[in-house]
Amino acid sequence: MRGRTLSAGVALAVFAGMTVALAAQPVAASPTTATTMARPIAATVAALAAPDISVANVQAHLTQFNSIATNNGGNRRAGSAGYTASLAYVKSRLQSAGYTVSEQYCSSCRYPSNNLIAEWRGGPTDQVVMFGAHLDGVSAGPGINDNATGSATLLENALVLAAQNPTMTKKVRFAWWTDEEQGLNGSRFYVNSLNSTQRGYIKGYYNFDMVGSINGGYFINRVTSTTAAPLKAYWDSLGLQPEENVEGQGRSDDYYFQQAGIPTSGYAAGASARKTSAQAAKWGGTANAAYDPCYHRSCDTTANVSATVLNRAADGVAYALWQLAVSGGTPTCTGGQVIGNGGFESGSTPWTASSGVITNSSSQPARTGSYKAWLGGNGSSSTESLSQSVTVPAGCASYTLSFWLHIDTAETTGSTAYDRLTVQVGSTTLATYSNLNAAAGYTQRSFNVAGFAGQTVTLKFTGTEDSSLQTSFVLDDVALQAS
Repeated sequence: MRGRTLSAGVALAVFAGMTVALAAQPVAASPTTATTMARPIAATVAALAAPDISVANVQAHLTQFNSIATNNGGNRRAGSAGYTASLAYVKSRLQSAGYTVSEQYCSSCRYPSNNLIAEWRGGPTDQVVMFGAHLDGVSAGPGINDNATGSATLLENALVLAAQNPTMTKKVRFAWWTDEEQGLNGSRFYVNSLNSTQRGYIKGYYNFDMVGSINGGYFINRVTSTTAAPLKAYWDSLGLQPEENVEGQGRSDDYYFQQAGIPTSGYAAGASARKTSAQAAKWGGTANAAYDPCYHRSCDTTANVSATVLNRAADGVAYALWQLAVSGGTPTCTGGQVIGNGGFESGSTPWTASSGVITNSSSQPARTGSYKAWLGGNGSSSTESLSQSVTVPAGCASYTLSFWLHIDTAETTGSTAYDRLTVQVGSTTLATYSNLNAAAGYTQRSFNVAGFAGQTVTLKFTGTEDSSLQTSFVLDDVALQAS
């Protein structure tokens, strides 16, 4: 976890700018061994059959990270030999398990180095559930609770997913971030590298930072949110009564995802803040002592981890992953035309339009039928609009918005856009046309709108004219086909 609060204020396209390694045939990970700890699970949780994550296997990864630090100057700070070796260890295990693995170079990081991104096969590419943890530590020590615990928890979950190879209902993406300790720089770089469509594909980002604190608590980021529900459901089944992660707000890699409008949650077990008497009464441990007494210190070794806390976090990740991407039910593609009355032959419903926009005037012929939408054509300063709220189904392979557009104009200057038609979906502008695009007849315009799958958004056309010389923007046969 970063040491101070921030101030306020796949489709393979996701791997743009990254070096991607495609594994050939997947190799099954070693079977997990049964945990030595009891795992009491409520019937509703057990019914979903999420796998038991072996805490012994997670601890074995921690031992590897501790040895890597010992052999590389005592730490795994971003940009150091210890960090590079840590990344190589995780990457090797993932590639052997059959993941599509990539490294993304963070050029703007304080210590320039690589993020590691891995995707499992299966699941719709426009429905991504993402799990992340920072792989770097501070220079003072090996950084085992902070944050080899989060890194190892995700690594073992990824290996178990590969070994079981279930049918996926969503795309699962794992990430190990660099340079978190210097200001959340690796995750910020990644989020900034995504365009709006790619961000829209990510339906939830789950962050795991310090999930094995030796005097730990049970904290969840945005604990009452819908995104947090599966994480909370698992810990509720153990009677843990988790609390909001107040100490970690704005201090870990979920921050920039949240700032980008991506729903976030995650587990934490606490850092330097002190456990209250009430927390010690319900969770055990020592009241008025730090959750992690070795936070950012040389003593943050494998001895600084609670196996009980770590086990509950690892199993909670598996439960959430299975519920969200395996057992949550396959999204059903309803398919077909999403736009209502796309040819305008049924009047204005369900469109919302400026007066006179939907018309059967013979001055501008429709492409098909009698009606069309005619924006502009006034020859005076004006703004007219046409819009419809649409629900874009999830789980389809393709989403194409199309419409037929005819533009004619009386403007005579061939280099200036005086009059414009803007096409928007939600807050995203897909295209802008002007008097410079005037041409005889109708031309079909098409756009990939997969980034809006699973959302209810407004499709809007806005026509604006200046004070003289008309330009007409005539629309017909609007369609949003999901298939």
